Amino acid sequence: MFVNLDIDYTGLELKYKDVTQKIIGASFEVHKVLGRGFREVIYHRALTYEFQAAGLIFDKEKLCSIYYKDLAGPIGSQVADFIVEEKVLVEIKAVAEIDDGHIAQTLNYLKVFKLEVGLLVNFGENSLKFKRLVL
Repeated sequence: MFVNLDIDYTGLELKYKDVTQKIIGASFEVHKVLGRGFREVIYHRALTYEFQAAGLIFDKEKLCSIYYKDLAGPIGSQVADFIVEEKVLVEIKAVAEIDDGHIAQTLNYLKVFKLEVGLLVNFGENSLKFKRLVL
């Protein structure tokens, strides 16, 4: 989902807004405490703590097999950083800037995990950056 700044989004009801607000709040708390400059695994562990503190139910490092056409077995697998409340995929990064490849990866994860809403969260910038992606 890309946001058009010419439209007034006041009052817009976003899908799973209650869950995504908690995830974003937890992410801001992690970035406030740790700042930038750590590897993803550090932010992953800190988010695990914050999600638990927020009372969120989640799976971490969830594996999903990837299938291709009519092949009998999977051709590989992918791991999502978090699936929160069985509704929202959270993919974390610790890079200088989110690029199109990160967005494409998260959108592909949404497809294979059969989810509609994802948050791509980047801890690698001076300020926390995130993108809300919707299929």
